[in-house]
Amino acid sequence: MIARIRDFVITQRDWIFSVVSYDLGDEDVKCLLRYIPDEKGERVSEKGRYRKLEFYEAYEFLRSYRPEYLKDVHVVPKRDIKEILRPEVRLPVIAEREENARTIYDLLGRYIPKERIGITGSFLCGLNGEESDLDFVIYGREHFNKAREVVRDASEEGLTVEINEELWRQIYQKRKPELSYKDFVAHEIRKGHRGAIGGTYFDILYVRDAEELKRLDSRNYEKGERAGYRQITAEVKDASFAFDSPAIYEIEHPEITKVLSFTHTYAGQALTGETIEARGVIERTKHETRLVVGTTREAKGEWIRSLSLI
Repeated sequence: MIARIRDFVITQRDWIFSVVSYDLGDEDVKCLLRYIPDEKGERVSEKGRYRKLEFYEAYEFLRSYRPEYLKDVHVVPKRDIKEILRPEVRLPVIAEREENARTIYDLLGRYIPKERIGITGSFLCGLNGEESDLDFVIYGREHFNKAREVVRDASEEGLTVEINEELWRQIYQKRKPELSYKDFVAHEIRKGHRGAIGGTYFDILYVRDAEELKRLDSRNYEKGERAGYRQITAEVKDASFAFDSPAIYEIEHPEITKVLSFTHTYAGQALTGETIEARGVIERTKHETRLVVGTTREAKGEWIRSLSLI
């Protein structure tokens, strides 16, 4: 049983978790608890009525009912999983009944094999509401970059609309980044992975395909010895996996080999050859010294910005 990042898993108790890491061969799957069965819950699917748990609420719930699931993130033993929800399997079904999802699916499908396109988030588990965003998944870096081009072109051609000032403000308030509003939006617009259609906001997310998984370096997921906060300026040598999770920026620096971001806010933040300013926590492993951004949920006091862009 292999669960991938952006998949959802359902446990024997019908708790629904989003998968937040690639499978590294462990007995547990790294997840985040999102929904629990609740007769008074506000979300309804074919499986019944559910309640959505906010980030800290989910930790408190597991602390009370499954403390063994709590580590740095939530972990679900593979033996407790009864179903894996696959984004690329569910999207064709969802597109049949959701017009906006179908429009974007068909648009992307003109240029990308449809089996490399999926949907995650609340739509994946059938618990979306009227105001739910569409979170599309693209498998493979080449296809993901093409999808970004398609999204940009669609906006220019009027097939979708650009995100307006009001929505950018909402996104900024939700993310609460350690960047000015102007700098945040400048980085986000360049990423080209967001848009709106029919009043619905959507984004596209990257996941490694089978070939790219062979290049997955498990050392990026090892916990190192923390050595305090540091702010650095460095040139990015390789940003090939800047949209991955963690986002990886290999840098030219006398001590630090790479910057890793475990928050989506700073994924895709810089290109190869650009100079970045980054602040995070120094981690030393037996292999390397790196700077980690996103060591807390809010990533307070941590950031990545492209000085070449701004």
